[in-house]
Amino acid sequence: MKRMRRVRRLAQKFGRARAFCVVLLLGLALLRIADPSAIEELRMRTFDTYQVIEPRVKTARPVVIVDIDEKSLAKDGQWPWPRTRVAELVTKLTRAGAVVIAFDIVFPEPDRMTPAIAADFFQGLDEETRAKLRALPSNDAILAQAIKQSRVVLGESGLPNPVKTLDNSLPLTGLAMLGGDPAPYMINFPGLLRNVSTLESAAAGRGLLTIRTERDAIVRRVPMLMQAQGMTLPSLSFEMLRVATGTDTILTRSDEAGIRSIAVKGLQIPTDRNGQFWVHFAKHDPSIYIPASDVLDGSFPPGAIAGKLVLIGTSSVGLLDVKTTPIDPVLPGVEVHAQVLESALTRQVLSQPNYAIAVELGVALLLGVVVISLAPMFGPVTLVLMGSVFAALLAGTSWYFYTKHRLLIDFTYPLFSTTLIYLTLIFSNFVREQAQRRRIRSAFSQYLSPALVAQLAQSPEKLVLGGEEREMTIMFSDVRGFTTISESYKHDPHGLTTLMNRFLTPLTNAILDRKGTIDKYMGDAIMAFWNAPLDDGQHQINACHAALDMLERIDALNKLRQTEAENGGHVYIPINVGIGLNTGICVVGNMGSDLRFDYSVLGDSVNLASRLEGQSKEYGFPIIVGSKTALAVRDRFAILELDFIMVKGKKEPEVIYAIAGREDVTHSERFQTLRNLTIEMLACYRSRDWDDALYAIERGRNSDVANALEKLYELYEKRIRAYQETPPPADWNGSFALLTK
Repeated sequence: MKRMRRVRRLAQKFGRARAFCVVLLLGLALLRIADPSAIEELRMRTFDTYQVIEPRVKTARPVVIVDIDEKSLAKDGQWPWPRTRVAELVTKLTRAGAVVIAFDIVFPEPDRMTPAIAADFFQGLDEETRAKLRALPSNDAILAQAIKQSRVVLGESGLPNPVKTLDNSLPLTGLAMLGGDPAPYMINFPGLLRNVSTLESAAAGRGLLTIRTERDAIVRRVPMLMQAQGMTLPSLSFEMLRVATGTDTILTRSDEAGIRSIAVKGLQIPTDRNGQFWVHFAKHDPSIYIPASDVLDGSFPPGAIAGKLVLIGTSSVGLLDVKTTPIDPVLPGVEVHAQVLESALTRQVLSQPNYAIAVELGVALLLGVVVISLAPMFGPVTLVLMGSVFAALLAGTSWYFYTKHRLLIDFTYPLFSTTLIYLTLIFSNFVREQAQRRRIRSAFSQYLSPALVAQLAQSPEKLVLGGEEREMTIMFSDVRGFTTISESYKHDPHGLTTLMNRFLTPLTNAILDRKGTIDKYMGDAIMAFWNAPLDDGQHQINACHAALDMLERIDALNKLRQTEAENGGHVYIPINVGIGLNTGICVVGNMGSDLRFDYSVLGDSVNLASRLEGQSKEYGFPIIVGSKTALAVRDRFAILELDFIMVKGKKEPEVIYAIAGREDVTHSERFQTLRNLTIEMLACYRSRDWDDALYAIERGRNSDVANALEKLYELYEKRIRAYQETPPPADWNGSFALLTK
C-alpha cells in the first residue's frame, strides 16, 4: 500500500502533462522516420535558405550553353529548325573545339522539311523535280553524319505513359554495380521518348533530360540515374561526363538504404537514396550563354567554346523551358543541367549523409528530455531565453556543416519537436486566450468576414489601421455592355436588382470556393484577392481556377436566362464577363478612418490587374493575366502570350497572357494551333517584319481557329499598318503603350 502511494505521489509530481509529452516525443521520432511531406518541405525550405544566403561561387566555367533564344529565332526562323541547320550548328561547334555537345532537345520524329517529304508535299512539281528531291539525302541523315563526326549526347525524355513503338534495339550506356541492385530505388518513368533511330545510332551517348521538381515546383535535386520504360538511363548531364571522360560504364554504389553514389573514371558524385544529385546552385550566369545564331554566323568570341562542354537548349519564353530553383524563380531548364556539370567538375557538391537522420533524432530526443525535465521549474522568460540559445546552437551547427563541409543537416525537426513539447506543457495558458478569442468573435462576427474574424481572434493586435506587404494575386471582373443590359430594365428596377444578384452570387461563390477574398463590389464589377488575410501557397493557381469557374457559371446562367426569355417572350441579352489577374507585392490591411475601416489592398499590382481587365475586350479573350501570374501557373493552364505593353504610370513594360483553359486544353490540337499562330505572328511583329506578320495574320484568318483570334488580329493589323506608315524608333523593343485604361 505504501509503495502504491509512493508511486502515486511520484506520478502526481511528474504530472500528466510530462507523461503525455514523453509519449509525444516518441511519436514525433516515429513521425520523422516516416518523413511526411510537411516535414520534408520544411527541411527543403531550410536548405533553400542556405543556398540563397550563400550560393555556389563559380571558380571555373567549364560549360557553355548555345542558346536558341529570341534573337536566334528572330534571325533563323521559328523552332523547329531544319535538321540541316542543326547539323551546321554541330559541325561549327565541333570545329570550335567543343569537348562534348549535348542536346537539351528531343528529335522524336523525322524532319518534316527533308527533301523527300517536300517532294510528296508540294503540288505543281514535275516528276523530274520530285525524283531529284527524293534522291537527295534526308535532313536526318545529314544531322546524323555531323553527330557521328563529333562527340554528341542526345537528350531523351521520360513520359507518364508507355510508348507503344519504342525501339529497344538502340544502344544503351553500360552499368556496373557495387552493393545491391540500384534499380528499385531509382526514379521510374513509365514511358520514354527517344530520338529517331538514325540520330540515336550516330550519337556517342544518350541521356534523360527530364528534370523532376519537388512538390512545391522547385528544382533542388536532379536524378543522375533513372528507369524509363524498363531501361536504366543516365541523366543528360551525367552522360556528358561519361562521354567526356571516355568511360564505357557507369559505376553505382548502393547499400540497404539505397543508392550512395555514381561514378565514372576520375569522378564520383554522391547522391540521395534515389540516385538524385543535390544541386549546389550558383546565381544565373548570362556569361555562359552564346546565341545559336552567333555560332551559325561565326560571330561568337574566339576561344569561347574550345575545351568546353556544350549544351544546346533554349531560354526563349515562347518555348516554355523554364524552371524554379532556390535562388532563381525563373531559370532556363538547360542552365540547370549546366549547374549540375559545374558543381560536379569543380567539386562543389552538396550531400545529405545517411547518418543525418540519426543526428536529427538524437538531438531531438536529448532536447525533448531536457525540456520535459526543466520546463515546469522555470518561468516563461527563462524558457524562452533557453529556447533561443538552443535554436541558435542548432542553426549554427547546421550552418557550419553546410558552409565548411557542404553537408545538409536539418535543424528544423529538432527545433519543431522541442517547441511542440514546450507548447504542450504550457497548454493551460491557452485556456485564457481562448476566452479572449471568443469575446472577439462575438464582438466582430456581425460585420467582418469569417476569415478576417478568425485572424483577429488569433492576433487581436491586428485590429488597427495599417497593413503589411505580401505577394498577392489580384482580380478585377466586369460585365461587358452592362449599360445596354440595364437600359432594358429602365422600367423594371426590381428586375435589374434581381439580375445583378443572379450573376454576382455565382461569381462570388466561384471566388470564395477557390480561397479568394472579396474586396468590394463596384456596381456590376468585383474586386477580389488571394493570399490574404490567410496564407495561400497556390494563390496564383486558385485565382486562375476561380476565373475559369466564373466563366463556366456565367455560361450556365446565360443558358438558363435564354430559356426563360424564349418561354416568356422577352428580349434576351447575354452576360459576358471580362477578368484581369495580376500577381505582385501589395500592401494589405485595415484601411480607412478611425471610425470605420475596411480590409483592403493597394499597390501597382492592383492597378495593373484593373488595366488588364479593361483590355480583355480589346484582345478578344475574357481572361488576361500579367507575366508573374502566367509564369506561376504555366504548367497548370493553357497560356497564350498576347502582347508586350507599357502601362501608363509604369516604367517597365509587361508581357501579358490569356488563360485559354485548364491543363487538358494545353494538349488539344486547337490550342496548339492557336499558340503556334500567335507565336509566329508575334515573332514577325517584334522583329519589324511587317509583311510576314500580316501574312501570318492572313493565314490565321484562314485557319480553323480564326474566330478565336480575330480581335487580336484586328488589333495587330491596325498597329502594323500604322508602323508601316510611321516606323517605330530604332530602340523599339516591341512594346506598345496603352492609350486607354
